[in-house]
Amino acid sequence: MVRTFPFVLGLFVIGCSGTSVEQDTTTPPQPDELSRSLLDVEQRIVRDPKDASLYAERARLYRSADSSRQAINDWIRALSIDSTNASYHAELGDLYYTKLMVDLARERFEKAMELDPEAVSPKLKMAEVELVLRNYGSALDLVNAALRIDPNLAEAYYLKGWTFKEAGDTALAISSYRTAVEQDPDHYNAFIQLGLLHAAQHDDLAIQYYRSALEIRPQSVEANYNLGIFAQDHGLDSLAISCYERITAIDPGNAAAPYNTGWIHLKRLKEFRKAEQYFTQALDLNTNYYQAWYNRGLAMEQLGKLDSAAADMQVALLIRPDFDLAAEALGRLYDKGAYVKEFERDR
Repeated sequence: MVRTFPFVLGLFVIGCSGTSVEQDTTTPPQPDELSRSLLDVEQRIVRDPKDASLYAERARLYRSADSSRQAINDWIRALSIDSTNASYHAELGDLYYTKLMVDLARERFEKAMELDPEAVSPKLKMAEVELVLRNYGSALDLVNAALRIDPNLAEAYYLKGWTFKEAGDTALAISSYRTAVEQDPDHYNAFIQLGLLHAAQHDDLAIQYYRSALEIRPQSVEANYNLGIFAQDHGLDSLAISCYERITAIDPGNAAAPYNTGWIHLKRLKEFRKAEQYFTQALDLNTNYYQAWYNRGLAMEQLGKLDSAAADMQVALLIRPDFDLAAEALGRLYDKGAYVKEFERDR
């Protein structure tokens, strides 16, 4: 089976998913609103340039506008005025962390923990850093320290689950993620991870967890795709197709949705004309989708369009010269009398 999996979740996700393991769903200020807010705080800074809280306020505004350099500079200014503010150190550390400045982030989180030993946020942030660095023992120690302060921290249990998952202990990972959603029934990422872990075990509970994630974020392409793939892998074709249809409605530029719908029509439903149409839709969105060229070629072969099928196999090989399935199919089509154009890969 030739499919693609664009939503595999790796360990090092911080560069694209926000400031913590749970994505920030806060709506950023609109441009006009942001400009007004910046102007207001700048005027107050002019009146009182030694007020650290004003630089902190502006740093948050810059961060919301993805102006990281200005945000970092303002946090440094705030700390030059008030170096004992633990939350300032933690917020600067978080910003460094999202920009993959891990050593600088660790310094700030350590300082925040030193200044405020009872604060749980710096402990969880430091645990996340240790987790990314694969220091699983240190990560668990920090999470457990946070839980001793507040035993109901959903994010702490989520981090425990993440740590156990990366360490290869699926049972403890599932247990921790379940505790996370018990503490916070709206913890989207924990439901996604529960779905992934149960899907890997071919357990139908994956469907329930993905649906719970979709109740929280109905427009999530990730959750719809994960549910669709699980359904597709387990013969639930109608459910899979409905997931891919939702993805197309949410994200019309997503080529994986029509591709996988085409695969179901090709391999399961044997509706080759529809399969050809869906693969064509995928190729309209991504002309380098070599699997779609290959599978559209298979559909055309079944429809008796041997020359067109051979042409698609050649394009697949042009994109991916080591694609053995396409080479085998091209040889088969040649034996059936299809026209195979001689070509050389552009150099």
